[in-house]
Amino acid sequence: MTEALRPMTKQRLYEQVLERLRQYVAEGGLRAGDRLPPERDLATRLGVSRASVKQAIVVLEVQGLVEARHGGGTYLVRDSLDVEPVERLVERRRRLPDVLEAREALETKLAELAAERRTDDDLAALRQALDHMEREIEEGAYGVEGDRLFHAAVTAAAHSSILAEFMRSIADQITESRNESLRQPGRPTRSLAQHHAILDAIADRRPSQAATAMRRHVRTVAKVRLLDWDPEEDDSPTA
Repeated sequence: MTEALRPMTKQRLYEQVLERLRQYVAEGGLRAGDRLPPERDLATRLGVSRASVKQAIVVLEVQGLVEARHGGGTYLVRDSLDVEPVERLVERRRRLPDVLEAREALETKLAELAAERRTDDDLAALRQALDHMEREIEEGAYGVEGDRLFHAAVTAAAHSSILAEFMRSIADQITESRNESLRQPGRPTRSLAQHHAILDAIADRRPSQAATAMRRHVRTVAKVRLLDWDPEEDDSPTA
């Protein structure tokens, strides 16, 4: 059945709240670090339930646009609320578990093989990737490019053309999972530390430890707010 003829849906109420919040931030000139009004005030001013406001805030958190501090309000992480369409988020949430499952299977084996087969040039590439990631994090970024370079270097160090082809075939989905993971609070520095553990095992030619370290890392990657989000939690449509 063609996607064009899928059932029509009405916009969820929290999606309207998202649009109003985006306008509020733009028109008010708010910037990263500024605080949004409390959920109770937003609900009153927008004439919606607090549950709808809370769901909208969760969507903004999932996208790394705001940080909700326990007992301390909600703060902008970026200078704008350029919200990704909710249906796109829902689709990414649907496929992410399969991507993470594939990553664990493939990358655990790649790390094991890298520990057996790596060359001095491979080690140099791995270290350069982590240096790059560390610089990115020090500059306030998420370390996305350094992360990509490191996992690519592990793949290269395994010297397995078939496994490398499998990794290339899901490169776009891996990029999605990487971006999703690294925008979790505190995740870039944690990922960097886990990468160092993987590198140490590869450098010391310890295949089973390299596989274990990679498995632990990919399972950390899988811990993202997106998978805890229920897009139907507030499914009150507009009239």
